[in-house]
Amino acid sequence: MSYETLGGGFTMRVLIDGFNLALPRGTGVATYGYQLAGALKGMGVPVGGLYGLRAPFNPKLRDVMFYEALGGEHETRKPGRLSLSWVRETTLMLRDRRARAIPQDGRVLARQFAHRLPEFDGGLYTAPDIFDLAGRNFARLGLFSNVHVPAPVDVMHWTYPLPVNLSGAANIHTMHDLVPLKLPYASADRKRYYYKLMRTVARRADRIVTVSESSRRDIIEFFPFAEPKVVNTYQAVRVPDAVLAESDDDVAAAIHSIFNLPFRGYFLFFGAIEPKKNVNRLIEAYLSLATKTPLVIVGRRSWGADEELRLLQRDEVQPLKATFKNIRRIDYLPRALLMRLIRGAKAVTFPSIHEGFGLPVLEAMMLGTPVLTSNTSSLPEVGGDAALYVDPYDPRSIRGGLAQLDRDAELRATLSAAGRVQAERFSLARYQERLARLYEELLDERAAAQFAARRTDGVAAHA
Repeated sequence: MSYETLGGGFTMRVLIDGFNLALPRGTGVATYGYQLAGALKGMGVPVGGLYGLRAPFNPKLRDVMFYEALGGEHETRKPGRLSLSWVRETTLMLRDRRARAIPQDGRVLARQFAHRLPEFDGGLYTAPDIFDLAGRNFARLGLFSNVHVPAPVDVMHWTYPLPVNLSGAANIHTMHDLVPLKLPYASADRKRYYYKLMRTVARRADRIVTVSESSRRDIIEFFPFAEPKVVNTYQAVRVPDAVLAESDDDVAAAIHSIFNLPFRGYFLFFGAIEPKKNVNRLIEAYLSLATKTPLVIVGRRSWGADEELRLLQRDEVQPLKATFKNIRRIDYLPRALLMRLIRGAKAVTFPSIHEGFGLPVLEAMMLGTPVLTSNTSSLPEVGGDAALYVDPYDPRSIRGGLAQLDRDAELRATLSAAGRVQAERFSLARYQERLARLYEELLDERAAAQFAARRTDGVAAHA
């Protein structure tokens, strides 16, 4: 099936934003953006990237400075660090911003950033500080900022709700979830600002893409007027071929050498350490299990991490100190190493309170690793009949699930086999079919509207 020609005979060109892709340590949204770009490329659709990194107007060093910024610690400057006064900022953002093209001629060695910079065959652009400036502009005036790119674009697919509009294109915004509204106590987001932004995005966007039926229901619950334009495409994820090709013996040797862990002899949690991930109850459940199977926690600390890890504060909880030899925490791992750690786990434990999709569940199933997860939000959609479900609010329920997986090899084998089958529901091919249908319907709709507008203008001119 060829996807390149959509909407009645014209070639589609798509741009995605680099807001999260530019992060030095990727988030779930960055993974979504990377996989989206790869899916589009596999469909034969030219796809480009729009970043907010600083690069000079003078083209002679533009690529050099862009990659210097990409290699920095932060993808954008934090609010308040720009030298412009708020009056100049506002005046600047009321005008359309023009993005600058970044040469991709190989002059700068950019392979270092392959995991943060997909193969953009539809152009690479940057509009310096656009995301920070647009956010402040929206907070002050409630207005979206407009940006232009040098070449025509049919679809701008924002991978995260941002108060920015690409002029001349259909603008799609992805809302992965509404966690700051569903669990207001579990994030540091400014709730009034967040609600105002989500509501405005819901009104302005040509389509709102989400990644599960659970998230679609949440969006419609908060913004009923947006129901006709909310589309669930789910999502797909690609596991590195090198990980899939390795034998069990090679994976076991790598895990023992790098982590000193037994193959299929440890529980694994991976994800950001934040309240919605429910790490505190997972640790509480594990500490009451009395097992020799280690628990490995991989994830960077986010807002609320101290509370989530409170049982691991050894200086404060001396009576439990002897237990900690079985709990290991790793702040960050490159993706290839993380995939090996997933493949070698006895089970992946992901008792999150609320998820828009739950990528760890899908990644574990693709690698044949049994999964324990929550019976809430989107997680039963992703896990289907191939996961062991627990009540995320009840440590006893989590403990019972861990105990089952710890002692029941037959259950683990059943879940492993079922997980590979369930993962096929979220294959790349099915994801591409959903994207093609979304873009085709949107572009047909825009073409019809443009035709109607031209016809109206023609009638008015004739009159």
